[in-house]
Amino acid sequence: MKIDFSAYKASLKSLDTEETIDLAFYRPIGYCWALLAKRLGVSPNAITIASIFIGIAAGIAFYFNQLWINVIGMALLVWANSFDSADGQLARMTGQYSRIGRILDGLSGDLWFFTIYVAICLRENYTSQFFMAHPWLIWIIAVVSGVCHAKQAAMADYYRQLHLYFLKGEGGAELDSTEALRKKLKSLSWTRDFWKKITLWFYANYTANQEVMTPAMQEMRRELALRFPDGRIPEAFRADFRKLSLPLMKFTNILSFNWRTIALFCSLFARMPWLYFAFELVVLNSLLVYMMRRHEAICRKMTAALRAGDFAPRSLD
Repeated sequence: MKIDFSAYKASLKSLDTEETIDLAFYRPIGYCWALLAKRLGVSPNAITIASIFIGIAAGIAFYFNQLWINVIGMALLVWANSFDSADGQLARMTGQYSRIGRILDGLSGDLWFFTIYVAICLRENYTSQFFMAHPWLIWIIAVVSGVCHAKQAAMADYYRQLHLYFLKGEGGAELDSTEALRKKLKSLSWTRDFWKKITLWFYANYTANQEVMTPAMQEMRRELALRFPDGRIPEAFRADFRKLSLPLMKFTNILSFNWRTIALFCSLFARMPWLYFAFELVVLNSLLVYMMRRHEAICRKMTAALRAGDFAPRSLD
């Protein structure tokens, strides 16, 4: 299959926010899948749904104590994630953006890891003497890890979207606001738009949770909306924010798929799957707290600069 490298580059979100492993492995494979899907007329949402079933199959394979079955599960999880890459690349190639697609994309990873968590818990309860003696302990650890995982993924995505907003503008990011989503929600009918309304309700609450955890970012966004109601934020502000935000993008990538699956695979090879939960609870939570503190400090600094008049509308001239 012939690769058009300019078209391939256009299928990426941005080099600022792409992770090294993705650029070296998943994005090229995803692009090939996207080209094939485009030729066959397959939609991005269809690829996402396929990835859900493949990822669930991977999670089931991790239940078994035989390493060769686990390795098959690892291969399936890599395959599922290549599809997860392909759906976004196909959407950017064809302009088939939709909010339901964004919701499905987030749901796919949640379903993969829900299956993985359940498989690990069931496995530990029949292979580990310690957890056989304390059968509910692994489930409690898994639930806490799952909540932390959801927070980690949500915040990593939110910071990437804000960075993309200042890099590419409104059209290049999926940065929503709870206020706008709830207005849209009120305009929908429960009888005529039931599924659209229920998915939007979940998404609005997901966005509200992101906003609650980032008070300084929300203050900066309100200040920008007040000073630049037409959305024409000075390029000097955009450039300064990107410069400060860029070093944090590596942390958003660590909190996403690749590094957590490396930890998962290592725990499976070690025949101690519970170590994956320890990695999430200790390592990834520490990174999350550090990243949030740094990002909130950046937003406070940029808000103070706005109020001091450092970025006046004349900067647009």
